[in-house]
Amino acid sequence: MNDTLSTNNQTFQIPSELNAEAPIEYSKGQRDRVQLLTLDRKTGTINDQTLLDLPHLLQTGDLLVFNRSRTIPAVLKTSDQQTEIRLARKITDTVWEAILFPDSSQTLLKLPENVQIKIIGKGSESPLIKIQFEQLKEPVLSYLHKYGTPIRYEYINKNWPLSDYQTMFASVPGSIEMPSAGRAFTWSLIKKLKKVGIRIAFLELHAGISYYGNDHWPNPLFHPEAYSVPEQTFTDVIETKRNGNRVIAVGTTVVRALETVALNKHSPTLSGHTNLYVTGDTSLNFVDGLLTGLHEPETSHLHMLRAFTKEEYVRRAYHHALNHRYLWHEFGDINLIL
Repeated sequence: MNDTLSTNNQTFQIPSELNAEAPIEYSKGQRDRVQLLTLDRKTGTINDQTLLDLPHLLQTGDLLVFNRSRTIPAVLKTSDQQTEIRLARKITDTVWEAILFPDSSQTLLKLPENVQIKIIGKGSESPLIKIQFEQLKEPVLSYLHKYGTPIRYEYINKNWPLSDYQTMFASVPGSIEMPSAGRAFTWSLIKKLKKVGIRIAFLELHAGISYYGNDHWPNPLFHPEAYSVPEQTFTDVIETKRNGNRVIAVGTTVVRALETVALNKHSPTLSGHTNLYVTGDTSLNFVDGLLTGLHEPETSHLHMLRAFTKEEYVRRAYHHALNHRYLWHEFGDINLIL
């Protein structure tokens, strides 16, 4: 991946040692020991905290919304170990979009147990292709849990188990990559949040693949993701807004799901697929704040941050994170924009 940070025509180097290579609990005992960079979306003020400070940073009546989608082991290898099939998005039970590493001219790939993958066409954008599982004797998810592994990018130097790519509350399988903003939360921390009057709600958005390789990132417009917002969560959001309190999304996936629902408040679609692309030009209707990790600026992630605050403030916050040795990516530190 590209190791530069470009915002407002300025480029910053992201040192390789700031790529979080391992889950923090292996070194500090608990997931919630991550650093928390707070950014005031109106004034641009930056403060250094830890995630354990969160109960004191929020207000009674605030609503935290989490994504409880469960990460699936989305990487398979052919029987000869020569080709990696990286799943990107489910279309039907047996038809998926995927990427092959290395790219192949073959139209039929052999997997364990005589299962075959047939290349049936192009995907929604390059380099995605459309594949079909054939001769399966069980559901795809069951087969993946026997032979698949989690997606692991080059800054991760060890094959961590699938459990390390799950949030504590993950319950509905479907995410190609972990909804990582919620990873650092523990049940102990959630209990402390509830004790001071912070409300908790859940939804599902099955996160797709975030990186195609070779410095190529997905365009959300061509990469729809399945979401489902429970009636109770929708009610909690409406009540929170009506009471003058704040809705805080834990992760950009939560923003996409809630703002998709908000597009039609009077007749909301609480489940379906969304290709909503949140940028600095997007008006946010439901979400007032965002807890999110630190990711490459080339992703749509950074574009979404500009919907919450000025680009100048985002640039300053990222520069601060680099100077203060915050860790990047799914096992890294957290940023709160509020």
